[in-house]
Amino acid sequence: MLVLTRKTDEAIVIGSDIEIIVTRVDGENVKLGIKAPREITIYRKEVLDQIRESNLEAAVGPKKPKKREPKPAAKKAPKPISKSAKNLLKKLA
Repeated sequence: MLVLTRKTDEAIVIGSDIEIIVTRVDGENVKLGIKAPREITIYRKEVLDQIRESNLEAAVGPKKPKKREPKPAAKKAPKPISKSAKNLLKKLA
């Protein structure tokens, strides 16, 4: 990566037809002006990343969420036996 230091109103040139000019420095923000032929597309990196991700999802489908382990089922207390069931068990025994 080439790292350059520029002041306001100074520029760098890429190739013979792209010029990047520092128009203003405001704290941590740097305002850039870009002169380039109309056929050159220019995107902010985060926008280009979103476009690429959207195109990928359209081509292969959205990312699948990670599988979650199922929660263990809560143990329920056994139901009490009715009187008629108790009587039936006594008769069978």
